[in-house]
Amino acid sequence: MNITKYIESDVNKLIEIWYEGSITAHNFINKDYWKTQQEDMKEKYLPMSETYVIRNEKEVVGFASMVDDYLAALFIDVHHQGHGYGKRLLNFVKEHSNTIQLKVYKKNKNAVNFYLKNGFLISEELIDEPTAEEELLMKWKKV
Repeated sequence: MNITKYIESDVNKLIEIWYEGSITAHNFINKDYWKTQQEDMKEKYLPMSETYVIRNEKEVVGFASMVDDYLAALFIDVHHQGHGYGKRLLNFVKEHSNTIQLKVYKKNKNAVNFYLKNGFLISEELIDEPTAEEELLMKWKKV
């Protein structure tokens, strides 16, 4: 397993991981919503963030995107979840940050529990306007 900055040739794989992960983890949101977000993810969100990929021996299996101290994305390929890749990526961004905040859908219990187990605290409940779903603003601080 190694973590590096993403390169342009990784982009399509990252979009695939993000899309599959989004429809799997957010089955309470219509798939069409995620389809409409793919182009923005590729053209807008990835270029504006600092994105790191994690690879196994063969391929990219996940990525994390930071915008300043905001964790904008942390996605692991659905076929590689549960093998420690997410924790490894999260620890990598924590090593390079003093504080991190993120938003996660309240109904995404697996993600909420993952972040709670990894030292994040819920600081606020919000509504995501495009989906009208409840979100949690979570924060982590280096001790």
